[in-house]
This record gives sequence, structure tokens and C-alpha cells, in this order.
Amino acid sequence: MARVVVDVMLKPEILDPQGQAVQRALPRLGFEGIADVRQGKRFELEVEGPVDDAALARINELAETFLANTVIEDFVVKVEEEK
Repeated sequence: MARVVVDVMLKPEILDPQGQAVQRALPRLGFEGIADVRQGKRFELEVEGPVDDAALARINELAETFLANTVIEDFVVKVEEEK
């Protein structure tokens, strides 16, 4: 089995209120020097069989149509490890 990770983030031009809230809270918690915070989603998919080009194409299709709203979000698909 392999683990494929899909990281989904808001596009840079989209406001991120949750990230901004975290950024504003950091100095009050003693964490200085953080210039920006962006919040995202991480999906870990356990894939049966090899992760070949066909499997990656299907996972990209899954990410584009179901996991990410491509109007406001970007995503990255990567194979993390083989089990």
C-alpha cells in the first residue's frame, strides 16, 4: 500500500479569515516574528496497489472534482511513502 497526500490551500488572492485569526493570536501567545498564516486541508489516501501514472491521474481527478474547490483553492498531490 502507498499513502498519497493531497494538500489543499486557498489561492493566494483569496482572503483567509481563519489564517488571519491565528496570525493575530500568535503574539498574544508569545510567538513573535510570524509574518503570515494560511490555513489549509490535508487528505491522506491509502492506495491499494502501485501508484503509477494512471493511479495518480485518478487521484488528481478526485482532488480536482471532490477534495478542492478549484475556483478558490489550489492542490498538490504527492506520494508520501510505500508500505
